[in-house]
Amino acid sequence: MKKLNLLLLIGVVLTLIACGGSSGEQPATAAGFTVIEDGLKSQFGDDAYYTEISIVYNKSIGNIIGATVTTDPSSLKMGQWNQTQGTWQQNSDISLEVPAGTQAADYMYQLNNKINLTQLGSLIEQSQQQLKDDKGLDNPTLSIASIISPKNGDLSKTEYLVNLKPENGGTTFRFSYALGGSLIKMDY
Repeated sequence: MKKLNLLLLIGVVLTLIACGGSSGEQPATAAGFTVIEDGLKSQFGDDAYYTEISIVYNKSIGNIIGATVTTDPSSLKMGQWNQTQGTWQQNSDISLEVPAGTQAADYMYQLNNKINLTQLGSLIEQSQQQLKDDKGLDNPTLSIASIISPKNGDLSKTEYLVNLKPENGGTTFRFSYALGGSLIKMDY
């Protein structure tokens, strides 16, 4: 019986390690944001449609993940959801209006090879390194990162946005990247 309990305990520990912890505890890296993307897909499904995904870092509670999402774009209904400390909560219902001759899905994106949180995590790492090199910041920390779909429905204009701050507060450095990962602008 003791062997069975020990094997069960080992299995639980290995499962927790393999899952990489909760989304709220993930670092602002490509690997960490891959875990967050997996959490979104687990919550909303692989085929969900988004108009915005954001990850806000709060030093005391970790990542707060926000998503404006639907599983049925033709319904013209979306939900605004937040995950804090591992718990998802829907904050609001959203009704959409789209121009005549278009479909709601034209203004949304899906998480796939073209648009993904792994790339957003990589861009955060790239932005942090740029601040270390150019501004001499020791430990720039994520404030907010997001994927925003354009309001005109041209998904090729989707942007990755990254806001970083010095570890102890101060100036916010804003980076905007094109879908392919090229820097559009950086300001502060």
